[in-house]
Amino acid sequence: MSTKRTGGRILVDNLIAQGCDRIFQVPGESFLAVLDALHDSSEIDVVTCRQEGGAAFMACADGTLTQRPGICFVTRGPGATNASIGVHVAMQDSQPMILFIGDVDRSMRDREGFQEVDLPAMFAPLCKWATRIEDARRIPEYIARAFNVATSGRPGPVVIALPEDMLCDVVEAVDRPRVEHAIRGLDPAAYDDLLTRLRAAERPVAIVGGAGWDGATSGAFDAFARSWGIPVAGAFRRQDAIGNWSKCWAGNLGYGPNPTLVARIKAADLILAVGARLGEATTDGYTLITPDHPGQLLIHIHPDPSELNQVYRTDLAISASVFEAADMLARLPFPEQPNPAAEAAHAEWLDWSTPKPRSGVTLDLGLCVAAMRERLSAADTIICNGAGNFSGWWHRYWHYGNPGTQLAPTAGAMGYGVPAAVAGALRCPEKTVVAVAGDGDFLMNGQELATAIQHGVNMLVIVVDNGGYGTIRMHQEREYPARLSGTELSNPDFALLGKAYGTWSETVETTAQFAPALDRALAHPGVKLLHLKTDIEIITNGTTISAIRKR
Repeated sequence: MSTKRTGGRILVDNLIAQGCDRIFQVPGESFLAVLDALHDSSEIDVVTCRQEGGAAFMACADGTLTQRPGICFVTRGPGATNASIGVHVAMQDSQPMILFIGDVDRSMRDREGFQEVDLPAMFAPLCKWATRIEDARRIPEYIARAFNVATSGRPGPVVIALPEDMLCDVVEAVDRPRVEHAIRGLDPAAYDDLLTRLRAAERPVAIVGGAGWDGATSGAFDAFARSWGIPVAGAFRRQDAIGNWSKCWAGNLGYGPNPTLVARIKAADLILAVGARLGEATTDGYTLITPDHPGQLLIHIHPDPSELNQVYRTDLAISASVFEAADMLARLPFPEQPNPAAEAAHAEWLDWSTPKPRSGVTLDLGLCVAAMRERLSAADTIICNGAGNFSGWWHRYWHYGNPGTQLAPTAGAMGYGVPAAVAGALRCPEKTVVAVAGDGDFLMNGQELATAIQHGVNMLVIVVDNGGYGTIRMHQEREYPARLSGTELSNPDFALLGKAYGTWSETVETTAQFAPALDRALAHPGVKLLHLKTDIEIITNGTTISAIRKR
């Protein structure tokens, strides 16, 4: 298409050409021309959010679910700085996203105009590509390139500044067709080398999840691991890499992993890492697997060659898309009898992930997760959470389904759960979407309940309220026992707050109250909120403040 249009119209037309069907935005006068073009575009659902950080989190979560860039629009200055948290999450989580920022008029630049920020300079360290479109004729070129950059290699965010006057220019532009990211194939020599090393290994363990991981990859890798009998561990917050019902699933790495899984990783003679970056959280500060890993072979498969040999000495580095790698592994000639280690590791995980009642605990979150498991299907439920010790109960005791059933930031950002649940409920209305948030975590983006209500989503919010920033309190007690400073919180009545937004809400104070309250919540359409009042003494699923102080 090549007709005279405004820059805003060209931009919207090219988003549609790339397959965009939804954007998350907080409106600003700097991109009114885009909003005007969206008025006439029934192909794109416009989700109006209440804060730019929430909008960016929604776009990040949407990109996770679709494997295409989640799209977010915000205005310059305050809008851009608020949205930067979502860009950081998309980068560290290797998820495709494009953030468009309305910028100052080109004639006003470099005068520190109203809300002016050098946006490409600000975002360059946070994303894969940060740029500014100066000529409306080149909008199709920039959009096509942005989609390619966001989805190729290690997926991630792109940030594009849009000068306000450029969006109003009426020009001719030639639209670009939909961009599909190139598939990186496998070197036949690497195939032979990998097979030889696998056959020689006695105690192999796989660590999976990350860049580009999807349902097809999950199925292929699961078939490979079961055929060989290789225990499979999920990288930090990649617990939906394969359905946890798989007989080779060994559990998750990160904070508070199963000690028997940790022992397996340490004893392994071969580590097969596929898609995972082996970052700080997954490797417990690069100690579980050290950069030089003496006595262990490391086969690292990742779609971005720059990730290979960046931190770790790699015995066999393969740059390939995760699906191509998993499909190749599934086609390898497998042994007559699988290694019994996989089923043994799965049995250990089943025991670890089965909650046992804790004496003296009024509201036992482990038993609450068990009640959820009895009522909700792992395959048809999306669990969304931000950061905080509260998430550890779900990480340990919830059984996740296939890719797309866990929305949780590996960047450890607070305030992610509620916005991610909004995006998940819009994208997957057939699934049960649950946002789990701590009290501190919830109040960072709880205002997006208004977005959920406005857009008619169906989701459940569980607020775990212990009256403090629990994770920091835990560290504080370890380093400075009984010297509280800056970690206590005075909270609202979250059930009443939820009702003010228009949710169905209820407060839960005991374990016995939870299951009936959950049943009532699930029976209601729309947005539901359960306010769980817990004791901060029960600081994690495995210890207490008193025990930390004694140590």
